Amino acid sequence: MTKLIYIADPMCSWCYGFGPELVTLLNGIPDTPVELVLGGLRAYNSETMDEKLRAMLLTHWEKVAEVSGLPFSMDALSHTGFIYDTEPACRAVVAARMLAPHAALNVFHAIQHGFYAEGLDTTKGEVLAKIGVAALSKSGVEVDVNDFLARWSSEEAISATNADFLQTQRWKVSGFPTLVLESGGALNLVSSGFARTETLVERLQALIDQTA
Repeated sequence: MTKLIYIADPMCSWCYGFGPELVTLLNGIPDTPVELVLGGLRAYNSETMDEKLRAMLLTHWEKVAEVSGLPFSMDALSHTGFIYDTEPACRAVVAARMLAPHAALNVFHAIQHGFYAEGLDTTKGEVLAKIGVAALSKSGVEVDVNDFLARWSSEEAISATNADFLQTQRWKVSGFPTLVLESGGALNLVSSGFARTETLVERLQALIDQTA
């Protein structure tokens, strides 16, 4: 069996920039299964953001905006007492994956848009639940906000999210986004970091030819 494995974090700026490239690729290969593994970029961070970190992140964001052309709102890093912990957002994607596996990537992208383009605080469960429910609805899946929040808060979701982080570590993946082709039980790197759709297609085709 052949499938793609996408290892990423919804609060990773380069993953946000990579989103349209990935969507274009997947639209061209609709029959290829995609497994979404959450990376945990800054999972379990407990330190309030200071100006040094904020300035560093904004520099990264400006670069991503320049390369991708995507909108960024600097409000995301201006919430009072903001703690850049990516575990809650990752867990929201895991909750969506539990509720509707086929729609998990749509929820992932919706959280990215909420954080980066709208400046929402996607470390908050209530914010994530609203984003998740709206994205699921667009995918034809109707879920109540309270039900989504309950799933997000569950021990099952917490454990599953941590399992994704541990799997990422076992694979020795430390940079996001990472796209991998699994074929015949073997894992082959398609891309690590941002890449254009054309490059992804070329690398994917080369790997398929190589493993044929």
